[in-house]
Amino acid sequence: MLCLAEGFDTFPTLLCADGCSMIDRRMDVYGYPIEIQALFYMALRCALVMLKHDGEGKDCIERIEKRLHALNYHMRSYFWLDFQQLNDIYRYKTEEYSHTAVNKFNVIPDSIPDWIFDFMPMRGGYFIGNVSPARMDFRWFCLGNCIAILSSLATPEQSMAIMDLIEARWDELVGEMPLKIAYPAIESHEWRIITGCDPKNTRWSYHNGGSWPVLLWLLTAACIKTGRPQIARQAIDLAETRLLKDGWPEYYDGKLGRFVGKQARKYQTWSIAGYLVAKMMLEDPSHLGMISLEEDKQRKPLMKRSSSWNC
Repeated sequence: MLCLAEGFDTFPTLLCADGCSMIDRRMDVYGYPIEIQALFYMALRCALVMLKHDGEGKDCIERIEKRLHALNYHMRSYFWLDFQQLNDIYRYKTEEYSHTAVNKFNVIPDSIPDWIFDFMPMRGGYFIGNVSPARMDFRWFCLGNCIAILSSLATPEQSMAIMDLIEARWDELVGEMPLKIAYPAIESHEWRIITGCDPKNTRWSYHNGGSWPVLLWLLTAACIKTGRPQIARQAIDLAETRLLKDGWPEYYDGKLGRFVGKQARKYQTWSIAGYLVAKMMLEDPSHLGMISLEEDKQRKPLMKRSSSWNC
């Protein structure tokens, strides 16, 4: 109930500190990280199924429904990025104050990183890492986007676009060992300032662009849900060439995920479990129902684009 209580926040998303998710060290994910918002959305939807429609449960259900409507609209509208949206942001005007403002968060177009213009394909899209006033984190985060598909936070069209992006940017997001936890890596002076010269999160290592085999099961589930199992099969085949031979490491380093992580623990439970779950889901896709929610056709956004969230 705490996360549904009235407060001063103007957004339906959850405000989080840095290091609050699977990325548990300083990596500039404070604010409203996609991982937490997608998990929050799924948690709220699961709560609706478990709560009784009487007494205190009814009041909680009403709060959840209201929050889901707002969160659904906010994420699909403001966190989603594809080629057209990127072009729109590139042409944004700033310092708009009317309710008709297009640039709701007053994002300065010059803050768009250079890498995103080459990374974004004509077909495809994804939920960016973070959105808050005057700040957009354009990095790709695998876990958040996969959970967005499984929870139906992403529309069917957005889910397919995420799969299109993974196929189009296979070398960057999958490489020689699935799967990049985040892309791209933070480097040089930016790395020193943001991570405090973290010796574990050096470029293309650990949480800073490292490749994590445990994410295979999430990718596989998302692929099955979108009707693209061949993508998961290709990723699993790739992982099978190395995982057993390398001793089931926690993560891999390098731009392509070619090297066993410099501090990676061997025989990691989640690396083995992620692989096994991925294989089992491919063999019997009916298992998907245990971790996936279909879109609620009755849930229509109640808010206009110009509206803000009120608890």
